[in-house]
Amino acid sequence: QVQLVESGGGLVQAGDSLRLSCAASGRTFSSYTMGWFRQAPGKERAFVAAVTWSGGNTNYAASVKGRFTISRDNAKNTVYLQMNSLKPEDTAVYYCAATLESLYYWLRSKYNYWGQGTQVTVSS
Repeated sequence: QVQLVESGGGLVQAGDSLRLSCAASGRTFSSYTMGWFRQAPGKERAFVAAVTWSGGNTNYAASVKGRFTISRDNAKNTVYLQMNSLKPEDTAVYYCAATLESLYYWLRSKYNYWGQGTQVTVSS
């Protein structure tokens, strides 16, 4: 069982940066691939980024590649999403999620555990 709690969201202007954190409970955190997803109003929840258990492999949605960086600290049971050069279209609720699978990391259905989400709003 893994419980996830996101933090770090807020209201920023276009071009600003934010760092989201996701704190996980459970002794097996280091076994999980961790992902970030986001859901804008009226849209489906979409993949943003994922990092494998060791942190050695990361993957990003095309829309955020080069601007966002996912990382993890297994000693702190925490995964991060550094978001730079934010755009209004990045406005969404951001969720972290955990899965024991390393393949198909972009699919919501592969994730077993989800946080409650944190709101990110980017004004123009």
